[in-house]
Amino acid sequence: MADGFEDEVEPTISIGEYLEGVEEQELEADLVLGGDEGKECTYNKGYLKRQAIFSCLTCTPDGNAGVCTACSLSCHDGHEIAELWTKRNFRCDCGNSKFGEAYCKLFPNKDVENLENSYNHNFKGLYCTCNRPYPDPDAEEQVEMIQCCICEDWFHEEHLGLEPSDEIPRDEEGEPLYEDLICQACSNICFFLTLYPQTIRVTVRQPHVANSAKDKEVIENAPSCFASSEKQHGDCSADTSTGDSTSGAVSVGKGILIGQIKANTAVVLERSQTAGPSKTCIIGTNLLEAAPKPAKSKAMLFCKNWREVLCTCENCLDFYSQKRISFLLDREDSIAEYEKIGKQKRDEKLQQQQGQELSFLSKLGHVEKMEILSGIADMKNEIHSFLESFDASKPITADDVHQVFENLAKKRRRMP
Repeated sequence: MADGFEDEVEPTISIGEYLEGVEEQELEADLVLGGDEGKECTYNKGYLKRQAIFSCLTCTPDGNAGVCTACSLSCHDGHEIAELWTKRNFRCDCGNSKFGEAYCKLFPNKDVENLENSYNHNFKGLYCTCNRPYPDPDAEEQVEMIQCCICEDWFHEEHLGLEPSDEIPRDEEGEPLYEDLICQACSNICFFLTLYPQTIRVTVRQPHVANSAKDKEVIENAPSCFASSEKQHGDCSADTSTGDSTSGAVSVGKGILIGQIKANTAVVLERSQTAGPSKTCIIGTNLLEAAPKPAKSKAMLFCKNWREVLCTCENCLDFYSQKRISFLLDREDSIAEYEKIGKQKRDEKLQQQQGQELSFLSKLGHVEKMEILSGIADMKNEIHSFLESFDASKPITADDVHQVFENLAKKRRRMP
C-alpha cells in the first residue's frame, strides 16, 4: 500500500534553480529601485522625476508621508513599511514635521514640509477602487495589479471598469500586451487620447476573437506605424480594425477622421526637426476650447512608445500644463525608461565588480592564485558530495550548511 505521506512531501529545487531565482529577485529589486543602492537620502536631490518610495505606517499611520530607499532601511528598520514601488516628482519626507519628534539619521536638516509632494491612499497601504491592501490578508490568492501612469494608483484588472465580456490581449505566456494603463477616473482628463488613431491603444477584445500573436505584433509596431508614411497608415487601419463601424475613425463629441490626422502628421514630422512648438495641431482640435468628454469613462491601455506620437503644438502644451500631465512628454517619466536606466546601472555595477575581482587576482602571485582556485574546487566538491548523500525529502537546515563549511575547514587543516 502506498505511503499516505508521499503526497505531502514538499517539492525540491536544484541549487542552480535556487541561484537563478535569487538572481531574478535581485534584478527585479534593482529595476524597482532604479539602481539606487540605498546609501544616501535623496532629499538633497530635490523632487526626483521618479524614484522608489516607501510609507512608514509605524511613524505616519495617516499615510501622509513617504520616504526614500535609504531612509526606509536606515531610519525605519523594523517598522511596518508599505512598498509603493515608484512615484514621480517626489521628495523624501523622512524626519520632517509629519514624523513628530523622530528625525532623519541620514539628512536631518529638512524643510518642515514638501509642498509639491502628492499623496493618495497607497501611502496608507491601500490600493485600487476596492481600497484593499496588498498583499490582501483576506484573499485566497493574490492577484497582481496594474499602475495607472497618471494618478499612479494600482488596480486589479477586474476593477478597471471594463465590460465583463472584455478580455485584455495577452502573449503565449499570459503576460498582458500593453505598456501603460490610464484608469477609468483619469480617462476623463485624458479624453483627448481617443482623438488619436486606434493604433496607439491596445484594443480590448471579445474572448473568441483574441489573437495573441497578432495582437503582440500590432502593439509592438503601432507607434512607428502611426508616425510613418501614408501607405503605412493605411496598413495600420487594416491591421487594427476591431470589426465595428468606427474602425476607420475615432470620435468624442464630434468625428475626427484618421485621414485628417494623417495629413497633419507630415507637418508634425517636419516640425519635429525645428526648434520650438508649432501652432499646427495633429488632431485638429483646440483642447482648451473643446474639451469634450465621453458619456461614460473607460480605462485605456496603450502600446509601446505611445507617448512619442503626442502632439506638442502650443495649444496642446498649454492643455497638458493646465491638467498637470506635461510629464507624459518626458521620456524619462515612463516606467519602461526608468527600468531601462535601472538595468544599465545594474550592469555597470556588475562589470565594475568583475573588474575589481580581476584586478585583485592580477596582483596576486602564482601560489596565491593556485590556493584560491584550489579552495573554489574544494568547495564545489564538498557541496557536490553533500547533495549526493543528502535525503532530498528533507529540508536543508542551518546545521547542514555549517557542517559543509566545517568539513572544508578540516580538509584545509589536513593539507601540508
